[in-house]
Amino acid sequence: MILFLAWPFADGRPARLPEGNRRDSDFSLGLVARLLIGLIVWTVATAGCTSEKGETSSPAITVIAKWGEDSEEGHRFGLVLNAFEDRTGISVNYIGAGNELPLVLSTRVASGNPPDIAVLPQPGLLKDLAMQEILSPLTDTILTRLERSFARVWIDLASYENVPYGVFFKASNKSTVWYDPEFFSKNGLNPPSTWDEWIALSTELSDEGIVPLAVGAADGWVLSDWFENVYVRTAGPTMYDQLTLHEIPWTHSSVKKALRTLGKLLTGEGHLLEGPDGALRTTFVESVQQVFSEEASATMIYEGDFVPGIVAKETTSSISPEFFEFPSIDGSAPVVVGGGDVAVAFNELAETMAFLEFLAEPTSAEIWAAFGGFTSPNRDVDPSVYPNEASRKSAASLAKAEIFRFDLSDLVSSCFGATAGVGIWGGLQEWLSHPEDIDRITNRLEQDASC
Repeated sequence: MILFLAWPFADGRPARLPEGNRRDSDFSLGLVARLLIGLIVWTVATAGCTSEKGETSSPAITVIAKWGEDSEEGHRFGLVLNAFEDRTGISVNYIGAGNELPLVLSTRVASGNPPDIAVLPQPGLLKDLAMQEILSPLTDTILTRLERSFARVWIDLASYENVPYGVFFKASNKSTVWYDPEFFSKNGLNPPSTWDEWIALSTELSDEGIVPLAVGAADGWVLSDWFENVYVRTAGPTMYDQLTLHEIPWTHSSVKKALRTLGKLLTGEGHLLEGPDGALRTTFVESVQQVFSEEASATMIYEGDFVPGIVAKETTSSISPEFFEFPSIDGSAPVVVGGGDVAVAFNELAETMAFLEFLAEPTSAEIWAAFGGFTSPNRDVDPSVYPNEASRKSAASLAKAEIFRFDLSDLVSSCFGATAGVGIWGGLQEWLSHPEDIDRITNRLEQDASC
C-alpha cells in the first residue's frame, strides 16, 4: 500500500506502521515509553527489522517527487509505485512536493533526514547533491541496464565527475512544431525540414492572409525554449554547454547571431497574430488555442510534446495534432532540446536500489506512457503503448537522439533562468519587443547572468 504523507516524525521517517507488524498488548513498560516518544517509528519503518516474536517487517522506502498526490501526474506515478510494491513487496511512502520540491528536499537533507529516493526535475540538483557527497552511485546492475536501454547522453546527464548517480524516468521533447494535418493536406503544404523552408512557408502563408505562427510570449519560458533550439543549431552543442556554464558571455557573437536568426522568423511581416506585441500579450495556453480551435487564427505552434495534452484539456477541438521536428539551420545535425526527471538514491540499501532498477526497466515507463502525457527516454519501451502516433513519434525521436541538450534555463540559477520579467525570460521578451536592439539586450542578459 502506498502511503501519501502529510508530515514525518522528527526523525524524518513516515508516520505509519507496516501491516502485519502490529504488537501484542503485553508490551513492556519501557517499550510503551519508547512508543510514546516516537522512537518506535524508526523500529517499525526500517526495512528488515525484527519484532520481539522474531517476525521480520516488510521493507519500506520513502520517495519524494514533484507530482502532487492529488494531481493527474501524481495518480499516474502512483500506479507505477503500486506495480513496484506488487512485484517486490517493498512498501513505498510517497511525498508529492510540487514546486516546493527543492526546498523540501534541502530541508530534509540539512536536518539529516533525506528520503531514500528523490525524483529531481533538473540535473543541476543532482550535481549539487553529488558535490555534497550524499548520493549513492548506481550499482553495476543498474548501470548495465541503462547502457543497454538508454542513449549515452542520458547516463552522462545523470552523472557527476563520471560517476553515474541517477535514472531518467520521465522526459520531454522540446524540439517539436505542432500543426493541424488536415489543414496542411487540404492546402498542399509540406512540413519544412530546414530553417529556410520554414521561413519560406511562413512567408507564403502570410502573403495569403494566413497567420503562420502562434507564440505565447507572455510566458517568458516559451521564448527561452525558442532561443535554446535556435542557439544549439547555430552555435553547436559545445558552445551551448559553454553558454550554460557561463564560460562565454551572453554578449558573445554566437548569442547575437542566434537572435538575428530567430528574428527572421518571429519578426517577419505577418508571421505572428498582431505582430510581436500581440505575441507578448498571449499566454502559452492561448497560443495553443489559436492553432487548435474551430476558428483557428494561426497555423503552427512550436513547443514541447505536452502540446497535445493542452489541446485535450484547454480546447474543444477534435483535431489530432501532428508535429515536425524543429528544422535544421544551415545544415546543423539533428538535435533534441528537452527536459526530464531523474531519480537518485540517498543510501545503498537493497530496497532503495531495487526501486532505481525498476525505474530503469521499460515496464515501469509503459504503465504511465499508456495514458499519454508521458515520454520515456528508454529505447526498449514498447512503442505500441503510447496512445497515438504523434506521441510514439516524439518518444522515438527523444529515445534515439544522439545529440540531446537539457533545457538551458533549467540548468542555470532560477534568478536568471526561471523568474518572470527578468533574466532570460525578461530579456528575450524585451528582445521580441525591440529586435533591432540586440547589443543592449545581450548586455542586459550578461548582467542578469550574475544574479
